[in-house]
Amino acid sequence: MADARAGGLGRAVIFLGPPGAGKGTQAKQIAKHYSVPHLSTGDMFRELVAQDTPLGKRAKPIMDRGDLVPDDIVLEMVAERVSRPDTARGFVLDGFPRTLPQAEKLDEILQARSWGQPLVVHFVVDAAQLVRRLTGRRICSVGGEIYNIYDQPPKVEGRCDNDGGQLIHRADDREEVIVERLAAYREQTRPLVDYYRSQGVLVDVDGMQPPAAVTAKVLEILERGQKAHSSPAPSPAAANQMSQRYER
Repeated sequence: MADARAGGLGRAVIFLGPPGAGKGTQAKQIAKHYSVPHLSTGDMFRELVAQDTPLGKRAKPIMDRGDLVPDDIVLEMVAERVSRPDTARGFVLDGFPRTLPQAEKLDEILQARSWGQPLVVHFVVDAAQLVRRLTGRRICSVGGEIYNIYDQPPKVEGRCDNDGGQLIHRADDREEVIVERLAAYREQTRPLVDYYRSQGVLVDVDGMQPPAAVTAKVLEILERGQKAHSSPAPSPAAANQMSQRYER
């Protein structure tokens, strides 16, 4: 197994952080850099539904209703996906796990496949910046390119620079919805920061920096490999100051 994983990431990497922290953007960059899969549960479900697999058939009516897919289906999907040959050199998990029970089950899945502990990259962004990023986000309806009307606007209002596609303001990027999303994150997902920090596998990254600087920092962490994995946890005061910033 070790030879098969030569190069690449050589491990499971989890990107953790609140909505708007830049996890998806960074996950795509890092996965491309290392030529490993970028795994998001949304993409996985869409693939299973499109292929009309048994798991996709179970998930589709739940998704169509707008309900949360139960953990047993999500975990079965993740276990199947990380067992595929293309994950042999590592992979980046984006947006999963979301809850402590999911994290504990994911540990079991990774251990069963001899992956050991994951490396968890925690993106830290102030709450005000998160709201600005999300309310200003616009997504191309054709190619999926992401813009921000405040910080990275298109050349022509409402149109993608690359293909002229219409830019969409997603319903869940409206301020009243964002407030609820951030509250849900603090309640359900924020405990994962403490969970992974207690295991010594979590590294904080300042997500307030420009995207290129964030990517460079993440690459630096990943290149350290086992050194980052075994580095001492920050002092409780420093960890609390860093990880609580987005809650102010």
